[in-house]
Amino acid sequence: MLFCFGVLPACVTTAPNPGSKPVPEQSDRSSLNQLGKSDLDRMADVQMRENMHSLRLLMTKLYKRNPRELKKSTSGTVEEMVGWVFEGGHGWKFKNINEAQGTDAIQLAFLPDYQGDRVLPLIVGLETMLVKAHGGKSEFYLTDSLDPQNIYNAARNVEIAAWKLSNARDAQGQLYLLTNELHDNERNLSFEREFGKIIGRTDLYAITLAEKSQRLISRVALSLATALFLPF
Repeated sequence: MLFCFGVLPACVTTAPNPGSKPVPEQSDRSSLNQLGKSDLDRMADVQMRENMHSLRLLMTKLYKRNPRELKKSTSGTVEEMVGWVFEGGHGWKFKNINEAQGTDAIQLAFLPDYQGDRVLPLIVGLETMLVKAHGGKSEFYLTDSLDPQNIYNAARNVEIAAWKLSNARDAQGQLYLLTNELHDNERNLSFEREFGKIIGRTDLYAITLAEKSQRLISRVALSLATALFLPF
């Protein structure tokens, strides 16, 4: 996907393929609000907005794949639950999970003795972790100062969470949450692809930010099976 942030004099446009997703655009590009933003700020805006869209899609897919988890939280529909989580105005603090956020919430989703809805802490943890890595914000301006190391670490934490989702099992050997399907006649890797998008966007922004700010990133080699969530 090519992002154009005012660096090139023009961008060539082509007719979209049927069913394709349009290139993300700032909804208020011509407003005074945009005068306080650099190209890097706009890139951060798009990255965060697209990652939140991916998390919303993942939450929807997880509930549909694991309807028992939805029933632990509500008798309503998947769409109603997802809308309540993302648009409920509760500051991403939920009594159902003791207001856990970040990696604490992600870990809750994989605790053997946890009896609640496992989808909720996973998505809340990923969302609040990504926001924390970006200085507690989801919209950015020239006056903001972001640490590329924190953003890089957040991408590694998403990798760890994705591995746990596909591999962590209970005492009976069952996955805590069902995701990808691999059968002789069917391969559904849509969960893996969506996590890959989040990791790719986040890594790209971290590397671009490090280059622009001339700050080094300490890269880590993870053994996902034994990796601990990285702090920041």
